[in-house]
Amino acid sequence: MDWYLGNYWYLLLLLLLPLLAVFLIRFLKWKNKKRKVFADSQFHEHLFEKSSGFVKLFPALYLLGTLFLIFSIIDLLSGSEEIKTNQKLNNVIFMLDVSNSMNAEDIEPSRLTEAKNLIIQTMQKMKSDKVGIVIFAGESTSIMPLTTDYTSAETYIGGIETNSMQIQGTDFLKAMKTAVQKFKNVNKDARKVVLLSDGEDNEGNEDAAIRLAKKEGIMITSVGIGSDEGAPVPEYVFGQLMGYKADMSGQTVISKRQTEALRKMSESTGGSYIDGNNINEAPDRIIDALKKKTGSSETMVKSQNANHYYQYFLAVSIFFFFLIYIFNPKRDFNV
Repeated sequence: MDWYLGNYWYLLLLLLLPLLAVFLIRFLKWKNKKRKVFADSQFHEHLFEKSSGFVKLFPALYLLGTLFLIFSIIDLLSGSEEIKTNQKLNNVIFMLDVSNSMNAEDIEPSRLTEAKNLIIQTMQKMKSDKVGIVIFAGESTSIMPLTTDYTSAETYIGGIETNSMQIQGTDFLKAMKTAVQKFKNVNKDARKVVLLSDGEDNEGNEDAAIRLAKKEGIMITSVGIGSDEGAPVPEYVFGQLMGYKADMSGQTVISKRQTEALRKMSESTGGSYIDGNNINEAPDRIIDALKKKTGSSETMVKSQNANHYYQYFLAVSIFFFFLIYIFNPKRDFNV
């Protein structure tokens, strides 16, 4: 690790050097002037002790000693250093389908509850990845910004219900557009979406959603919730079961998981399709899928473990001042 100067304002201490040089020059001129006032120059050899040629180096030694003393002070005051580090991390948006079909109970206790539990258990296996949440049906909205605060994320997830969206349907394109906005300041190789849906009531916009995801460098991991056999869709009013969804002829609608649409979205963007019906295996599989093409983020980190060399600078400074002391015990500038 290289020596680091720390706060560059400390370098202003170097301004002491020219001040010291001016002081030394003015002092020597003053001393010579005083000698001339005391006696003519032809008497100086008899009146004053003759100094060695080495003494003429004292001003330079004073300057060098002060210079290395300043370096030691700068290094001692620098308690940290900035280090560039590349961190392998993802920015993951959990895109959760909250259309009415997610109330179906072919997966106990319901598809939506299964999806919410999957998100929570997946986050519990994450370390430093940032997560966000987008919910969608016939419209979409972001309910949580990208964050590493997984505890707060669980609180957001707990409050999600199918009535969170007034317009029903399953519009993947609108959900993807919301995700793109959240990824605005994220490197393209670190953008991941985990799509949790049954694919039912698809608006037919999956192709447009795929094109947008590929354009924005988003890898989709699709998690299919629900059975292929399907189940009726319960309808609730203020938490009370009022019956089951019926078609125009009054027949009960059976909602089935639309696996092909979900698989197409993942495979077209370099992601994976995962069966979300197994709560014990799905979280691990989602984590493994997210590790594909993990992005890197270069950040500046302040380290408190900077290497310090002030003791060496101080030793050099003391050496120069020691030379002055040894060769000039009187500590004056003889010329």
